[in-house]
Amino acid sequence: MAEEYTEKASPAWQLPAILVLGLIAIGGLAFGWNASNKLDATKQDVAAQLKTTQTAIEQDMSSMKDRVAQTEKTNTDLQGDLKVVTSKLKITQGQLKKAREEASAANQDTSQKLTALDTSVHTDLATKASSDDLKNVDTKVGGVRTDLDTTREDLKMARSELGTLIARNHDEIDQLRRLGERDYIEFTITGKNKPQKVGNVTVELKGVSEKAGRFSVNLTAEDRQLQKKNRAINEPIFFYLHGTKIPEELVINKVGKDTVSGYVSIPKANQPAGASSSTSGN
Repeated sequence: MAEEYTEKASPAWQLPAILVLGLIAIGGLAFGWNASNKLDATKQDVAAQLKTTQTAIEQDMSSMKDRVAQTEKTNTDLQGDLKVVTSKLKITQGQLKKAREEASAANQDTSQKLTALDTSVHTDLATKASSDDLKNVDTKVGGVRTDLDTTREDLKMARSELGTLIARNHDEIDQLRRLGERDYIEFTITGKNKPQKVGNVTVELKGVSEKAGRFSVNLTAEDRQLQKKNRAINEPIFFYLHGTKIPEELVINKVGKDTVSGYVSIPKANQPAGASSSTSGN
């Protein structure tokens, strides 16, 4: 029996379908490759932005550290200045306290002298009747009165915030000289912008308001120049020299047209041993 073989023809739609599927596959591959390229580019952009951000943060941190270091240095300097001011303030307060104690002691001494005078006068008059004895009593009274008058004159003088007595004229300067605590150098400056040596400082007149009783001067002590503007007469100007704890003072007692007169007061405690006593200037 003969074997029968029947060949069936392929359907006509298979070839187009295969072509369509191939095109779809190729399109998918192209889409995936494009997406992969975009993803790589995006990663690179993100990495670049992260690096830029990191650099900016590092710069900000460095700037912040510099600012913190500068702030700490400023705080350290301020603390040092505060210690210096506090130290000087303690000195000033101590001097002021001493001045008050001296004024209180002077008042107490005055009261004691008055009491002693009254007691002495009554006792002497009660026990002595001769004219010679009365003359002795008068002499005692006169001496005590002189002491009391001197004490009263001292108390009439104005005192600075540091407790020093401020002389207003030549006679009062002589009274302060007799106390022996300071040297007083008197001077007169005529004309502006003409530096004049007064003791251990240089004084230069910069301006005068005669009607208002005010003046401006430049004061040079050692290598420092101090500008004192619109100051009043009999207003002490304090300044410290290197290595001293007690201030010197400049006082102007009188002002005129482009002229001033006054004195420089130098504590004897600041002077080296063997220094000469004060002399009067022009």
